[in-house]
Amino acid sequence: MLVGIASTQDAGTQRVDPGNPNASYLIQKLEGPGAAGGQMPPTGPLPQADIDVIRQWIMDGAIDDRVQASNPIRVISLSPMPGANLNAAPVQIVAGFDRDLDASTVNATTFILENSSGVPVAAAVPPAIGGTLRSAIFDLTGVALADDTYTVRLLGTGASVIMDLDANALDGELIANLPSGDGTAGGDLVAQFTITTPVVIGPTLDQIQAVVFSPTCATAGCHSAGTMAGGLNLSDADTSLAQLVGVPSSNPAQAGEIRVIAFDPDNSYLIKKLENAAGISGQQMPFGGTPLSATDVGHIRQWITDGALR
Repeated sequence: MLVGIASTQDAGTQRVDPGNPNASYLIQKLEGPGAAGGQMPPTGPLPQADIDVIRQWIMDGAIDDRVQASNPIRVISLSPMPGANLNAAPVQIVAGFDRDLDASTVNATTFILENSSGVPVAAAVPPAIGGTLRSAIFDLTGVALADDTYTVRLLGTGASVIMDLDANALDGELIANLPSGDGTAGGDLVAQFTITTPVVIGPTLDQIQAVVFSPTCATAGCHSAGTMAGGLNLSDADTSLAQLVGVPSSNPAQAGEIRVIAFDPDNSYLIKKLENAAGISGQQMPFGGTPLSATDVGHIRQWITDGALR
């Protein structure tokens, strides 16, 4: 955009005239004010020492004297980290590199996110470079990621690969830890992370089953399929529903009690046993364990109030 290109403000002057800094419009604008407009940059003049360096580069021929890297570009950071176990879905995948990227090589064909079935995750915004040329971002804004194991692929082999500004292909193999690579250009970085969202109790049978019935009640020697203490099996949500809602208690001393009466938690035998209500025989449930918190019992009460549905 500079060397040998005519100025748009002074068509008879090249932006940079190799070997001739005085005739170069760039120098005229830096030393001010040039053919039109004000001195550059608009935020204030450069020190003359900096302008002199630019003058010398032009005097020397304005050549591309950058040293091209010959070693392959590597991945030096990845978020989420390889092997990470997350309790919530990430909002983006960010890869950091040890050299500036060719932005045109970072896209949906070279930066891939797949679920455990190998199905690519689509995003509204294709993968692209981030705030610097040394980072690439897979934006997951608005993308719902289910609990699963996901694979990140950064390609260094094939028809489309990630490259640096000198066309060096990614050295991507993840041999042990980052940085990536085996020292030879080519090779894909393949890393996985897992999302496991914590199960929290709420007023639904599935949540109550996961947080209370399965870990606390359906244990060996209690309300498991193999033991069925009191004739009650709470080993899974479908069985719990069938054995609780509208089912009489098997305790002879509590004849007439219904385990769960839909819409009526106060008269449900389950609530009475959990709250150790007066007039109820036997020990408070969970048997031999710490009573459930008022919050947990409250969610079970709400489930019953809502109709004790599946």
